[in-house]
Formats: sequence, C-alpha cells, structure tokens
Amino acid sequence: MNRDNQSSVSEFILLGLPIRLEEQGMYYALFLLMYLTTVLGNLLIILLIRLDSRLHTPMYFFLSHLALTDISFSSVTAPKMLMNMLTKSQSISYAGCISQVYFFVLFADIDSFLLTSMAYDRYVAICHPLYYTTIMSQRRCFLLVIVSWGLSIANALVHTILLSFLSFARDNTLHHFFCDLSALLKLSSSDTTVNEMVILILGTVVIVLPFICILVSYGQIGATILKAPSIKGICKALSTCGSHLCVVSLYYGGIIGIYFFPSSNNTNDKNVIVTVLYSVVTPMVNPFIYSLRNRDMKGALRNLLSR
Repeated sequence: MNRDNQSSVSEFILLGLPIRLEEQGMYYALFLLMYLTTVLGNLLIILLIRLDSRLHTPMYFFLSHLALTDISFSSVTAPKMLMNMLTKSQSISYAGCISQVYFFVLFADIDSFLLTSMAYDRYVAICHPLYYTTIMSQRRCFLLVIVSWGLSIANALVHTILLSFLSFARDNTLHHFFCDLSALLKLSSSDTTVNEMVILILGTVVIVLPFICILVSYGQIGATILKAPSIKGICKALSTCGSHLCVVSLYYGGIIGIYFFPSSNNTNDKNVIVTVLYSVVTPMVNPFIYSLRNRDMKGALRNLLSR
C-alpha cells in the first residue's frame, strides 16, 4: 500500500442517513429492531435446518448458507450505523473503512451466488425431477458454495487493493451511512478510471451474469409448468417464484443502479435509500419469504417448540 496515500487521511466522516436530527431516536429504534429481526430470524432458520433431518436437502442447504450470509452482510453496516446514531459520532478510521468495503463486497457477492444456486436448484427440481438427486448431489452443492466463497473473496480483494492506492487528501466526508465503494470513488482525488473499469468488468461476472441466470432459470420453470398447466401448479409456482423474484429484483436492482449507473451528485440521497433496501431490508425479509411461509419450515418450528 502506498504510504503517502494512506497518510493522506486518517479517518472518514459518515454523514449517515438523510434524516432530521430530531428523528434520529425514532429511526434508531426502527433500525435496531430491523437488525435484531435479521439476526434472530436467520439464526432461527439455521437452527431449524440443523435440527430437523427432513430439511437436509439441497434447497435448505443453500438456504442455511444464505441465512448465515445475510446475518454477516447486515452486520457489516448496521452495528456501526446504530453506534454512530447512538453516540452522535460520525467518524470511522481509514482501516475500518477499508475493512468495511472488503466485507461488504464479499458478502454481497456471496449473496448473489447463493441466490443463483437456489434458482438453479428449483430449476432442476421442476424441469428435471427424475435426475434431481443425481444432479444436485451433496458434492455438487458443496462445490457451488466453495466456488461462491472463492470468487467472492477474490473479487473483494481486487476492489480493496485498488481502493487502497487512491488518495483522499481533498475531502474525507462521505454522504453515506457506511463506507460505500462508489461513494469513496467519488470522494477520491486520484484518477479512478481503473477502479470503475474493474467494477464494470468484475461486476458483470458476479452480479449481472448471476442475475441473468436466475431470470433464465425461472423462464424455463415457467415454460415447463405451462406445458402441462393446472390451476394448483400455476398458483404454487407463482407464489414461490413471485416471492423470490421480488427479493431478487430488490437486491440486484439496487446494486446495478448504484454501481453500474452511478449518480454524478455526491449528495444524492436516493443512493443511500436504495442501499438501505438491499443491505438492511432484504436480509431481514429473506427468512419470511424463503422459510416462514414454507410448510416444511413451519413443521420444523412446531416440532422444535413442542420439545
């Protein structure tokens, strides 16, 4: 790391959410409740899948990893934001800011790959049911998770290393509630052309391609169901796919809108609001959409409570 660039700024100032000072208490309570719901809800999902042998299937295997990733993803930003709101402090150290960028990119990428793996699992289950156990073997499921982690770690490292070479001598005030990569690039006094090119290229691999794969998977599912249509089958498919696609749209839409079509205005509050949606709200609603509406998960929860 370049010593001059590192010493150009020792800390950053996070302006936080675009809310009035007198509303901070209300929003602190709201986001604290959302964060606790995220952690407890996803921990419950992991516990149920771990304890109930009927849930030891590929779909719930991916779901348990998604729940763990959602806890980690939300924990990258929410605790620091809540602490700043409580203490009225707005500063974050340079090292803390760089670390936040790394882990945010890491868990955002893992979320993307796991959502794609879940869509692929549903595609195989509906379109190729006779070969499901062969295709979605335990070895392949583990391989998909390992590859997801490997690609995500590599992508996060590339962005973090390139970010560490930038200078921030001009300004250290971030119009955000955490150290967002796009906000830091706008703040830098260095040439960020390489960083933006890398975001575009690698972002296509870890965000756009998985998103396209999900859409193709659900397109194939829809085509398969329509070949032998039944009211019950169509309603069930629409319920499952509709919920999944809503979360996918919320998650990928926010990321693509911010990182691939960034605003030239540093004070644009829309970016902050969209980031809250996919980094705080989406991890919170995932347990309800993917699990608590599921009959198997409800059965596992009843069994756990009856013990």
